[in-house]
Amino acid sequence: MTAAEIAGGAAVAAVAAGGTLAWAALSPGSQIFGRTLISPARPDEIALTYDDGPNPAVTPQLLEALAKHGIRATFFMIGGFVRQCPALVREVAAAGHLIGNHTMTHPWLAWQSAAKIREELYGASAAIEDVLGKPVRYFRAPHGARRPAVLRMAREMGMTPVQWNVICGDWNPIGVERILGHAVRGVERNRRRGFAANVVLHDGGQAGLGAQRMDTVGATERLIERYAGMRFVGVDAWGGT
Repeated sequence: MTAAEIAGGAAVAAVAAGGTLAWAALSPGSQIFGRTLISPARPDEIALTYDDGPNPAVTPQLLEALAKHGIRATFFMIGGFVRQCPALVREVAAAGHLIGNHTMTHPWLAWQSAAKIREELYGASAAIEDVLGKPVRYFRAPHGARRPAVLRMAREMGMTPVQWNVICGDWNPIGVERILGHAVRGVERNRRRGFAANVVLHDGGQAGLGAQRMDTVGATERLIERYAGMRFVGVDAWGGT
């Protein structure tokens, strides 16, 4: 084998390895870097999860929609927003919903230093615990981006890392129908495979308070009505650390 062939083979191997690592870091279903909670083999269950809140412009209306149908959901909150809206955080908890850690400022954790990861996770948990007076047990990495250090640190803090298997694209202004369409396709795909649906929606936006997510509220109501015969649960119904 020539030197050029050896170099070419090494380059291909490096690209392949890089692709595998990127998939492991960013694919919601990957377990290569460590175990995460997605969903069990319970095809008649749905977990509605909401990221990037709390958000005074939307979260109260979402709480009303969930309460109208008697639905318990999971809210992964950004610590910086928790600090700004403690009363709203208490309102979410008082309604019976599960609150999880979504970092302090919503960075791509897979590319951060160990010190930055620790700052983000501990800061968000401290913010939530200061408001609610109890430990945070569930964590979702922003963008789902993680590496072994992220998952290890979350578990050291007593938190279960949570990913998803249905994503709705509602951080973009795509309207109620398209959000609902993404959700329904994901739920049905998981039902065919024999799994519960872990649905990602957003009641806030990482850029700041006031994100417009009322289409998410509308899609939530439509989704609940469509699957009225199914059981809606918090992710803690599926286990934890």
